[in-house]
Amino acid sequence: MGSRVQEPISDHHVGQRHLDRLVMLSDGVFAIAITLSAIEIKPDAAPGQSLWQAWSIPLLVYFFSFLFIGTVWFYHRRMVAHLRDIDTIGSAINLVLLSVVALMPVVNRNVFTSEFHALGVPIFAGMLVVTFLCLAAFWIYVVYVAKLAPDLPRAMAVLWLIEMVSPVVGALGVALYDRQHWIALAVMIVVFLALLVVRTRAAKRAAKPDA
Repeated sequence: MGSRVQEPISDHHVGQRHLDRLVMLSDGVFAIAITLSAIEIKPDAAPGQSLWQAWSIPLLVYFFSFLFIGTVWFYHRRMVAHLRDIDTIGSAINLVLLSVVALMPVVNRNVFTSEFHALGVPIFAGMLVVTFLCLAAFWIYVVYVAKLAPDLPRAMAVLWLIEMVSPVVGALGVALYDRQHWIALAVMIVVFLALLVVRTRAAKRAAKPDA
């Protein structure tokens, strides 16, 4: 052990330690958020209700939260796997993302099972927009600003960014449809279709061996 203490710590090892700490904290928050989703399963039993009527909505909210949190975790795992290091600004953006993810179980529970039910669609759409904007901001910073993923092909980085922005446009479109803002909805549809075209082209470039 004494000989290892005398060995200098390289910048690469420091970067890996920073990334390890970020991943551990992030995975912990994702796990806690999923656990909170399970804790929020509280059937609203009422006289004359069947077992299915009492449990269907709480279970639906749980699986919906699980799917959403799992999707965000999938994107996050894929992103950090290509980073060589993480800096202070990247860590701060990641913390903002985690703070939003941790709120998702409570938001879903209150939006879909309380007096806020009438506003459920726009509130959830807003939550989705904020979450994926945080993901996109994190990706833009670490790839294009801090350049912490130099080994990732540019076409692949663009493709993943489009995949993170597309849910934002889709959620805004759903919220606008719910509020019957037809002109804004038409604009969102055009933007979404444009993103699909760009994504298809980016996917083709990423699939090339020399990409």
